Amino acid sequence: MVTAAQDAQVLLLAAVLLAAGAAKLVFREPVPAAPDHVHGVPVPAGAARVTALRHGRRVSVCLGLGEGVLGLALLLSSHVAVRLATTAVFAAATWVVGELRVRRPDAGCGCFGGLSGKRVGRRSVARAVLLTAVAVAALGAPHTGLDALRGGHVLVGAVFAVELALFAALSPELAAVPVRRLPGARPATPCERRRSPLAETYATLRGSAEWAAHEDAVTSAVPLDVWREGCWRFLAYPARLDGRDVRLVFAVSTAERDRVVRPARVQAERRLSAAL
Repeated sequence: MVTAAQDAQVLLLAAVLLAAGAAKLVFREPVPAAPDHVHGVPVPAGAARVTALRHGRRVSVCLGLGEGVLGLALLLSSHVAVRLATTAVFAAATWVVGELRVRRPDAGCGCFGGLSGKRVGRRSVARAVLLTAVAVAALGAPHTGLDALRGGHVLVGAVFAVELALFAALSPELAAVPVRRLPGARPATPCERRRSPLAETYATLRGSAEWAAHEDAVTSAVPLDVWREGCWRFLAYPARLDGRDVRLVFAVSTAERDRVVRPARVQAERRLSAAL
């Protein structure tokens, strides 16, 4: 049973690497304009240059070919060096995705080329962690991917199907596949240029867990100030916390899907622009 489960991990890793490599070669990733500020915080020049380099076509092609070769190696070889290289690749990918979520929340991860254009969310991070764990579990698998397929073990197929379904659930790229394949389909509008009605922002904010957690502290239903920067709309509310008057600033995403809300606490006497 343990051997069958390990063989399923090898198949999953090979499938993911081959799919990611093919996506990088087929779906060209647009090079985004590096913003000077994200959430009002200056972006270091080094981080902007690294992001532009990562989105370059040559880098995408090289990464795609490398992932394809590694995926084929998992199917054809059970050598420990191949398994260790796979583990290192997914561990590095987990670190990169985590860094992007913290330092460049406006940029996509590029995990599947142009399909991964959306901002890095929790699902992308969870997927990377899951694949790293799968790679570690596959280190002791005795068979190659092709041998596991030839064996036709029912348990291998069952474990592979369950993990593949979990992988699909954690992959926001699936929503972009049918849109790109439909001839004449209207391309998605970038979030920084998308028309986002204020009513939509209010609905997103009021329905969020962040608003529910701070609602009792807010002293007015009407925000003191509302403004928009790129992919975010900011709403500043007066509030009282710990016996002091403060400002609660909610950053609400203007994306078409998967909108998020991020709160920030600012001293009432400080200027909001300086604090953000």
